[in-house]
Amino acid sequence: MIQFLPLAGANDSGINCFYLNIDGIGVILDSGVHPRKVGSESLPDFSKLEDKPIDYVFISHAHQDHIGSLPYLINKFPYLKIYMTPQTREISSLTLHSTVAILKEEIEETDLVQHYTHDEIDLLMRSVNESKYNEPFELTTLQNNKSITVEFFDAGHILGSAGILIEYQNKKIYYSGDTKLNSQYLLSGAKLPEKPVDVLLLESTYGSTDTKEIGTREEREKRFTDKANEVIGKGGSILIPVFSLGKTQELLKLVHDKMKSGKLTEVPIYTGGLGEKISRLYDSNRYLVNMIDPNFKITEIPREKLYEVSSFDLFRRKPSIVFASSGMILKKTASFVLAKYWFRQKDFAIFTVGYMDPDTPGYKISKSKKGDDLTLGNDDEVFNIKCEIENFRFTAHSHREELLDIAEKLKPGRIILFHGDDESVNWLGGNLLDRFKGVKVHTAENFKSIIF
Repeated sequence: MIQFLPLAGANDSGINCFYLNIDGIGVILDSGVHPRKVGSESLPDFSKLEDKPIDYVFISHAHQDHIGSLPYLINKFPYLKIYMTPQTREISSLTLHSTVAILKEEIEETDLVQHYTHDEIDLLMRSVNESKYNEPFELTTLQNNKSITVEFFDAGHILGSAGILIEYQNKKIYYSGDTKLNSQYLLSGAKLPEKPVDVLLLESTYGSTDTKEIGTREEREKRFTDKANEVIGKGGSILIPVFSLGKTQELLKLVHDKMKSGKLTEVPIYTGGLGEKISRLYDSNRYLVNMIDPNFKITEIPREKLYEVSSFDLFRRKPSIVFASSGMILKKTASFVLAKYWFRQKDFAIFTVGYMDPDTPGYKISKSKKGDDLTLGNDDEVFNIKCEIENFRFTAHSHREELLDIAEKLKPGRIILFHGDDESVNWLGGNLLDRFKGVKVHTAENFKSIIF
C-alpha cells in the first residue's frame, strides 16, 4: 500500500511538500515555504506527520518554495535523512543563509514560530547526503528493514534540479519536481527515466497557458530585442525583475547573446546580490551538469554592480538593462524599490519575464500599462505609470505540450497532478485522459490522501 498526502502545494504554485508512505517507509518530497505568507502560515502543516512513519526527505531543487521550510522540518523531526544533488546542496547553503535576516524580521512581527539561525543552517547543511544524477542508491529503514531504490534525473529547471525516481518491489514512482523538458539558454532539457513508471507525480504550472498565445521561442526573442532596442533608442533603461536563482542566469545569457550578435544594442548590464554568487556556482559546475555550452562562463559577461549605484538617476543619464530580484517584485526587494522609480520615467520600461502570482505586486504591475494609476499595497500610495510595461514568458517550467510528452515517454498507469491552479489541472487532466486511454488521473488536494 502506498499513500500520497500533500502537506502543501497540491493546487498552489507557491509552495511544495508531499508525503509518501511506501508500505511503512516514510518519504517527504520537498519542504518549501510560501513566498507571499509569513510565520506559520508560510509553512507546510507538519502536524499531519506526527502519527506517521518518516524516514527520508528528498529535495528536488533549491528554490525557496521547495526547500525553505527544511530547517523547520528537521527541527521537528531531527532523525530524518536528507538527500539532494551536490549542486542543490551548494545553492541551498547560499539561499537559506540569505533568508535568515528576512525571516527574523517577518517572524518577530508575527510571533508565531521561531526563526532559524546561521549556525543552524551550517549544521543542517553538514547533515545533507548528496547524490549525483543517474546514480541509483538503496536506502533501508531501521524500523522494518524494508528498502527503496532512489535515483535523481536532471529536471532541466535550474542548476541541480532533479526529478526523483523511487522504486519499491518493482513499483516505480516518478516525482517530476519543477521540470523543463526542452532546453533553455544555459541548461539542456530534462532527462527522464528510460523505462516506464507506474505512478507519475506531475507538476502542472503551465497547464492553463496556451503556448500559441505566448508564441514560439524565436518570436518571443524577437519581440524582446525589438522592444528593448526601442526603449534604449529613446534613451531609456530597462528593469527586468528576476529570481536570483535560475532566471537571472538564463536571461543574462539571452541578453549577452543578442548583444554579441548585434541584434540588441550594447548597453551596461547591472546585476547584484545573491544572483552573482549563484552565477559563480553555475560556472563552477558547468562541466558536471548538462549545460548546452560547458565552456561558456556567466561571470565573463561584462556587468556592473547594482548595489554600488548611489542614485537611480544614473539610469536616466546612461541607458542600461538592470536585473533585480525578486522576480515577482515582492515588497522590500530591490525590484520593488526600482519599480517605484521606474514608474516615474516616461522613456523607461519594465519587462516581466515569467509567471506572476496573482497576489503579488508583480502581477498588478504586469496587468498595468502606461497611463494607469496603480497601488501596490495597503499604504494607499498611488503611482501614475509613465514607463512602458511589457510582459514576456521565458519560463523554466514545461509548457503544457511538454507535460503531455513527459507522460507519453513514461507511460504511467496513474498520474497525480500538483503545483497548478484549477484551470491548469483541468486542462492537463482532461487532455491526459483523452490522449492516454486507461490511465488514472488524480488531482492532488492538500491534506487528502490518495491510496494506491
